[in-house]
Amino acid sequence: MAAVTTARTPTRNRRGEILDAAAALFAARGFHGVSIEDIGSAVGISGPGLYRHFSGKEALLSEMLLDISERLHEQGARLATTPATAEAALDALLAGHIEFALNHPALIRVHERELDNVPEPARRAIRRLQRLYVEEWVTVLSELHPSCPPARLRAATHAVFGLLNSTPRSAGELSAEAMAALLREMARAAFASLR
Repeated sequence: MAAVTTARTPTRNRRGEILDAAAALFAARGFHGVSIEDIGSAVGISGPGLYRHFSGKEALLSEMLLDISERLHEQGARLATTPATAEAALDALLAGHIEFALNHPALIRVHERELDNVPEPARRAIRRLQRLYVEEWVTVLSELHPSCPPARLRAATHAVFGLLNSTPRSAGELSAEAMAALLREMARAAFASLR
């Protein structure tokens, strides 16, 4: 008699669900306007049940912002070095950041408003990862604009991030495709002014 196997349902990524729910709540109501019970309710567990996953709300916020900063830096390092030309690398960086901005506006809003609520050691780590991410862009831009001083390239990168990270306020009326095209066109125009 052959053994019968039953398909197992994959384990859900509970931590990821909690982080996503917390990001949406923090974006909508602010860090101080959301309780552990609110977050637990959003994912169908008791508030105290969250403590099996996170030591508290600050730890949850820290992991949320550290995680996205790490992912952006890793993605930026890959996109800046994989394409054959600096022009292609800039296109890849823009596409990657625009995709993030359109798909994660809540994380952008949380970062803008709540970074000061992250404990200092984690805040330093987040800032360090963000600086490294910016430097990936600066490296690519320095190949495209070799006579432009790094400080100007860095300032331009931050300005373009401001544009791309405007999606919590600017996206909505246009389709995602149209918004992505508009953001890319505007970012390219901003970088073209470096010439």
